[in-house]
Amino acid sequence: MSNELLTRALALRIGLAARQIPEIEVHQLIALLNRVCGAPLDEEKLAAVSAAELRRGARLLHYDGLYEAADAALERACSALRGDSQSEQGDDKHFAGLPEPVEELADVMAIRVACASNSAANLDGHYGSCARFLVFQVLPGEARLIDVRSTAEVASGVARTEKSAARAALINDCHILYCCSIGPPAAAKVVRAGLMPVKRADGGSAPELMADLAEMLASNPPPWLAKLLGHEQQSRVRYADFVGAS
Repeated sequence: MSNELLTRALALRIGLAARQIPEIEVHQLIALLNRVCGAPLDEEKLAAVSAAELRRGARLLHYDGLYEAADAALERACSALRGDSQSEQGDDKHFAGLPEPVEELADVMAIRVACASNSAANLDGHYGSCARFLVFQVLPGEARLIDVRSTAEVASGVARTEKSAARAALINDCHILYCCSIGPPAAAKVVRAGLMPVKRADGGSAPELMADLAEMLASNPPPWLAKLLGHEQQSRVRYADFVGAS
C-alpha cells in the first residue's frame, strides 16, 4: 500500500507509532502492518494490532531491530495505532473537555447508552478503534454521563480475533451502542452481548445526542425502547425509522 492510499488520520497514527520504534522506518512499518493486518489498512485493523503480532511479523520480514525492540516501545506503538493520545493513556477517566461523570440515579426507569468516542464528549469513534466509551443513563427528559470506560486494556490484552467480543463485554450492562461505524461481524457480537447498535456516521456531541434521545423517550419512543423502559407499546415507530442515519 502506498502512502497516497492512506487517509490522513491513518497516516498520522502510523507516523506516531513509528516514532516509538526508532529501529524501523515508516515505510517498513506500513509493510509490516499490511503483512499483519492485510490490505487495505483501516482504523479497525490498526486498533486490533498487538505488540506480539508486530514482533512476529517483524521476524518474518527480517526487521531485526523491531523484532528486538522493548515490549514497552511496542505497546506505545500499538497505543498510537489505536489513536490514543499521551494525555489519554492510563486509568484517568476525566480527560480534557470531558465533563466529570455523575452518580447514576437509582430506582428509575432508564436505559444505558454507550457512545464510541475519541475526543472530549464527542461521538466520533469507530466501534473497533475508539479510545473509550462514554456511558449515559438516559431516562425520559434527562440524560446523565455516568461513566467513561477506556478501551486501552482491551486493546492491549486480548487477541485480535477476540477484540470485538471483549469490547462488547466492556459495555454489556448497556442497552444501546452509538458509534460512527461498525462492521457486520462486530455488530453481530454486539447484538449477542445484548446491545442494539446504532450507527451515526455524522457523529456529533454525545450529550446533545443523548438529550435528543431523552426527549424521544419522554414523547414518542419506539416500541423496543418503550419495552426497555417498561412502557406499553403504544407507539408504532419502527426501529428502522429510529436508526435511519445508519
